[in-house]
Amino acid sequence: MTGMTTTEGSGEGNEEAVSRFVERFAAELTEAGMQRMGARVFAALLASETASMTSAELAGQLQISPAAVSGAIRYLSQVSMVSRERDPGTRRERYVLHNELWYETFTRRDQVLTRWEKVLRDGSELLGPDSAAGTRTAETAEFFAFLQREMLGIMDRWSAYKAAQGAELSS
Repeated sequence: MTGMTTTEGSGEGNEEAVSRFVERFAAELTEAGMQRMGARVFAALLASETASMTSAELAGQLQISPAAVSGAIRYLSQVSMVSRERDPGTRRERYVLHNELWYETFTRRDQVLTRWEKVLRDGSELLGPDSAAGTRTAETAEFFAFLQREMLGIMDRWSAYKAAQGAELSS
């Protein structure tokens, strides 16, 4: 299979192992709340050497219908985890994982946390700071503010870590 991750001369055994990994990781993503077919397609793309596959490659590897691939790609596109590219000289689309996928995902999550915090602070004021609901809502807003501050620090440390790793690899 064209998109499947294999090493030179590795044969069927490695393809089976990759397939087991794809299904195992997809099950973990599904357990965490991701759409099942989207999780399977994402895991297959992640495990492919080029981080890109066509609909036919995905359908073949995952043994699913082209319609299932289409629905999964639509979901993954909506959550900005994949993009579509045309194969040069063809009408065929190739689905590609975004570079810096996790960084982008958590950066967007940071924006969501900011919006949630604001709505929760507004709700806390509306409910009244002396009420149980107002106190609970204010604490939830404070948790999201804390999470956002920590996430920014984590992302900064990740960037520094990647830069240091790149410097080590190039020296």
